[in-house]
Amino acid sequence: MNGLLQAESGEAAGPLLAYVGTFSSPLRDVLPTQVDLPPGNGRGIHLFQVNRATGALTPAGIHELGTSPSCLALNASGTRLYSANETDRVGEGKEGTVSAFAIARADGKLKLLNTVRSGGAGPTFVSVHPSGRFVLVANYFGGSVAVLPVLPDGSLGAATDVKNDAGKVGPTKATNAPPGGFAFSGHDRTHAHMIQADPAGRFVLHVDLGLDKLFVWKFDDKKGVLTPGEPPAVSLPPGDGPRHFHFHPNGRWLYSIQEEGSTVVLFDYDAAAGRLASRQTISTLPPGFAGSNFCSGILVSADGRFVYAGNRLHDSIGIFSVGPNGVLTYVGEEWTRGSYPRSFTIDPTGQFLYCCNQRGDNVTAFRVDRKTGGLSFTGHYTPVGNPSVIVFLDLKTAG
Repeated sequence: MNGLLQAESGEAAGPLLAYVGTFSSPLRDVLPTQVDLPPGNGRGIHLFQVNRATGALTPAGIHELGTSPSCLALNASGTRLYSANETDRVGEGKEGTVSAFAIARADGKLKLLNTVRSGGAGPTFVSVHPSGRFVLVANYFGGSVAVLPVLPDGSLGAATDVKNDAGKVGPTKATNAPPGGFAFSGHDRTHAHMIQADPAGRFVLHVDLGLDKLFVWKFDDKKGVLTPGEPPAVSLPPGDGPRHFHFHPNGRWLYSIQEEGSTVVLFDYDAAAGRLASRQTISTLPPGFAGSNFCSGILVSADGRFVYAGNRLHDSIGIFSVGPNGVLTYVGEEWTRGSYPRSFTIDPTGQFLYCCNQRGDNVTAFRVDRKTGGLSFTGHYTPVGNPSVIVFLDLKTAG
């Protein structure tokens, strides 16, 4: 039996773990302007063992953390985990924090290395630069992004750069809102929602939902400093609210999802110059939908054949096929079996998609049809209070 079939059947495979980040504090008291977070029912970072054959999750421990580790990122070797802690409790400047954890090789348990300031309030996204020497963080309520250096032991140093978003805030009515839609979330001020380097690490991109812009930065991977690209940003339709983006495996296409416009935009990406050019806009919702919807995550399958888009209120994952030129075609959608799907991830084998239903207090598992991109519910509901993100670690290949 070859390695792929072994992995799919669960034979001769090492332990596969999942970490689920949650909202774990009464955020309405901390961040009263937040509109989509109930008081946090999570307990921090929840650890699960994953059954490779069935997709079932078995609880394996909790790292108690009351500061809402709502986004998690692993380093390339799987030895360190970083969490964006979505609070504003640190210092007079009302900053949030980012924490660094060492991962025990034997069982995946976490040991806190340190916690540092994130450079703004309410950090909502964290990613690791391809060099492994920096962690990038987007501060939603602070309207800023920051670069944090990774120290030799994997802990974090003070920010080497912080950039504050500025510009004209977009309208409260999205250009591409569905008929009868009244979705409004972030067009009250600047809101940096996601930050990530391009595959080569030469440029760093981030979106500001309130400004309806996708920024491109040149990145100095020696000093950890951001300088504006040429041009420094591209605009999305007014009020549509770019939230997340994901690169196609070929590195030439980027897909951006708009929270209030309920659209996916395809950009051609020039990796040499760090330039974006939009080429397609498509709704995340089924034909004929009318009403309010808030988009959440976007995911390109590892083989580059399908794109998945999250719909909150509609509580579905839109499924799109990727054409030879990157253009998307709507295939269908799958109900998430829960309320308010904040994010979703496909496991390392490509067999299962796991959805974090934030208001449903559960994680649901779906089997992925690799030929059609379709999703079929496995029947597995895993109770987790206010789940926000799930990431996977294969202990056999870590370290």
